[in-house]
Amino acid sequence: MFDEQKVIEGCRKNDRRSQEKLYEWAYVKLMPTCMRYHKNEEDARNVLNLGFVKICKNLDKLKEGTPFEAWVRRIMMNTIIDEFRKNKNYMQLVDQKETDRELEIHGLSVDNGVWSKLEMDILMGLLKRLPDVSRKVFNLYVIDGYSHKEIGDMLDISDGTSKWHLSNARKLLREMVVKLNKSENTELWGYENG
Repeated sequence: MFDEQKVIEGCRKNDRRSQEKLYEWAYVKLMPTCMRYHKNEEDARNVLNLGFVKICKNLDKLKEGTPFEAWVRRIMMNTIIDEFRKNKNYMQLVDQKETDRELEIHGLSVDNGVWSKLEMDILMGLLKRLPDVSRKVFNLYVIDGYSHKEIGDMLDISDGTSKWHLSNARKLLREMVVKLNKSENTELWGYENG
């Protein structure tokens, strides 16, 4: 059993067993979030480890009454964003005219009937196929609930570029879903194509 206060106090005293318990707890709670933002488990684990170090170093800054899990998740999200910024050379920059044009062409609607048939592991597999920036924007907007302005601030891109990446992610996901739907691999969907 995870005794939050006891583990936190132990970690503040550099107790290795407490740190191990905190890491096991953090792994279960935070690894799914890290996997959403990285294409492979190794990269996700690396960012988890970086976030864990920050958590341990900042335990003295945890204010009494602050929900521990929320505090830890915030540190992890900041770590994910910081790592993204460090690797910014992979980011695609799109000017405002292209952004507006892409939004008009592709729109933002998704056929919920198709999405409801996706299993979570299939969806996660599809998300991993998206370009890095589009995947991050999609996760931040759709899954984590950030606004385009917040995403723009986090990723150091404009609101319009964030909107374009969301549109691009949705367009690519829609194409992948259609391709999967047309494939002969019907056991993924649980119904026969007609």
